[in-house]
Amino acid sequence: MVKCLVTGGCGFIGSNLVLGLHKKGWSVDVVDDMSNGYLDFLDSVKPRTVHADLLHLYEEEHEDKHEINPTQVLVITGDFAHDNVLNRVKSGIYDYVFHMAALPRVEHSVDDPVATTETNLFKTIALFQVSVGNTRRVIFSSSSSVYGDAQIFPTPETMEKDPQSPYALQKLCGEYFAELFHKLYGMKIVSLRYFNVYGPHQYGDSPYSTAIGAWCHATKNNLPLRSDGDGTQVRDMVFVDDVVNANILAATTKDDVCGNVFNVGYGESCSNNEILEIFKNKFNDIKIKHAPWRPGDVMKTLADTSLAQEKLGYTPQTNLAAGLEKTFAWWGLEEN
Repeated sequence: MVKCLVTGGCGFIGSNLVLGLHKKGWSVDVVDDMSNGYLDFLDSVKPRTVHADLLHLYEEEHEDKHEINPTQVLVITGDFAHDNVLNRVKSGIYDYVFHMAALPRVEHSVDDPVATTETNLFKTIALFQVSVGNTRRVIFSSSSSVYGDAQIFPTPETMEKDPQSPYALQKLCGEYFAELFHKLYGMKIVSLRYFNVYGPHQYGDSPYSTAIGAWCHATKNNLPLRSDGDGTQVRDMVFVDDVVNANILAATTKDDVCGNVFNVGYGESCSNNEILEIFKNKFNDIKIKHAPWRPGDVMKTLADTSLAQEKLGYTPQTNLAAGLEKTFAWWGLEEN
């Protein structure tokens, strides 16, 4: 049975990936410090939990005695760079490591560049180091924010990088380390640059929430929808199920993709104002609260996914209309 680790596996994208991998029949471990994760996202698979501090005891008392069900998801609560977690990876127990854990969002990194660099870069390098020679492949979650204000659309992976925030720079440095580890140590690793991901399990009650999650939260709670700037910023919105599929493809396709980076988007763009119109047309009494532009934000994203299609076989399946309907359903939002 294939065994994998998902860091940040109780978060938005991570939890969707865990459910997808479990459905695929893989044995899945999760590590999440719960700073952005929710255990109830995994309720349907009835996970077993253990704190990272006690992981070595769990291994001695249960795993070494074969007292576990390999199909049951194990959730390790704590830091993905905890010594017990890193030692577990180093032991060679995992075929694949999907590294999704991060302190997310551009604005948060602008507010606290030191803490976000510690997690998003230094701890990531520690995970890479113990993975060398001990896993079949690592999948690193990066971000389209590495492009900054791109000038070429659709934007190819070869576009000049111009990070506009500490978060974007941290992700770009993570990509560089991934490439370097592949060259120096032969580590098999693939980096995926996510564009603007949305869908179920994306809460919107944080000041760092993305627009669709924040607007669903506001609609659910009869609050005004915050619109940053004039709403003309344009985004390539990619549904979370397509991102899950990209991760699985990146793990299982042939080895010649290792050391490379691939865009993961839908390949079409729409403005915040256009998405707001969908909310206005579907739900009555929508109120808009205008806010200043967010520091570090870019005006347009649009992915060139041709390389991912050619090398990974990635083809996004869910357009914005279908994705929003699935997202509204998860939120329990009903048309007025």
